[in-house]
Amino acid sequence: MALSKFPTVGRGLGLTVLAVLGTFSSSWVVAQDSTTGGYVGVNAGQTRSHFNNDTVNGTLAGQGFGVRSTVEDNKSNGYKIFGGYQLNRNFAVEGGYFDLGRFNYALSTAPVGAFNSDTRVKGLNLDLVGMLPLSEQFSVFGRVGAAYTQSRSSFTNTGVLPLNTANTSRNQTNPKVGLGLQYAITPALSLRGELERYRINDPIRNRGYIDMASLALVYRFGGPVQTPVAQAVVPMASPPPPPPPPAPVVVAPAPPAPPPVVAPAPAPAPMPAYEPPVRKPRQGRN
Repeated sequence: MALSKFPTVGRGLGLTVLAVLGTFSSSWVVAQDSTTGGYVGVNAGQTRSHFNNDTVNGTLAGQGFGVRSTVEDNKSNGYKIFGGYQLNRNFAVEGGYFDLGRFNYALSTAPVGAFNSDTRVKGLNLDLVGMLPLSEQFSVFGRVGAAYTQSRSSFTNTGVLPLNTANTSRNQTNPKVGLGLQYAITPALSLRGELERYRINDPIRNRGYIDMASLALVYRFGGPVQTPVAQAVVPMASPPPPPPPPAPVVVAPAPPAPPPVVAPAPAPAPMPAYEPPVRKPRQGRN
């Protein structure tokens, strides 16, 4: 990609990262509390360089050489070792060491000549990482930061090319950005897939950039931090109605008491038999 296209591509990726980071101000809630703490990890993947070759070609044309052909090996393998600290459930700070690999550029000229260069890029980075949970296990993240990069080149020439063959290096601090997706395998172990872009100043081909697409394993210390659930805020449900009161217990009435037993009245005494009175005989008058 030509150097003139770099600002547009870089601005587009940078705006995308800022948009991802800006979503953290939206009204999302977290269903599971997270804890702060440190973590370590390692990335490995493929890198691809994008440099401007017009500087070398223009230098040779100014000296009367015509470039007949060019060969560019802009793919390599890279890795990164990093450590970080989780500030809260949405933001972390990361720092690490990266090696973006080796990149080769060769050309042939008329009059007969050949030029070959080999550049290795490595350095240190410090990033601010923002995370947006999508589910209990998945989250997206974006990063913005700075990379202190060492670009060391060696180059040789044959034929009549009047180019210096000494090794040279260039050390500079430039911005870097990235986007990725994270999957929590366990509360402590996560898998990342991400794409990063490093701004590079190559000693031979001047300003350009290198992209790295990689996978990473992340191990966290001090408890789970990667499994919050993002969900919309919903009103609280009303409490369930109270249970109905228990049915009253019906008590059967006791049977009436039996009437008291009354002893029979005693029989009346028998009346005496009737005896007529005894009449005395009348006596005559004297």
